[in-house]
Amino acid sequence: MKTNQWFRFMIAALAVWRLSHLLAAEDGPWDVVVRIRRALGTTNLGKLMDCFYCLSVWISIPFAFFIADWMLDRFVVWLALSGAASLANKFTPEPVIFEPLDGKDH
Repeated sequence: MKTNQWFRFMIAALAVWRLSHLLAAEDGPWDVVVRIRRALGTTNLGKLMDCFYCLSVWISIPFAFFIADWMLDRFVVWLALSGAASLANKFTPEPVIFEPLDGKDH
């Protein structure tokens, strides 16, 4: 892989992790993502939105085209991007959530 391709791979891996994490584990700006997740409910797409690892597989597909030119290379890069995002997710600590002591939503 050329230097430019390594840079593209690292940027793409971070982008796959970011998008997968946003869709699977965050509320999103103005709670947009959580509203979409709730609207999809228990449909197949709704279940997909609950699984970081499943999302990373599908989100990494267009990024593989960004990095590689040949189909076999794209296939390998596709899996590698999902794997890199999964490793990043494994080593990312869970966020700290502060809740009111009185149990009321403020």
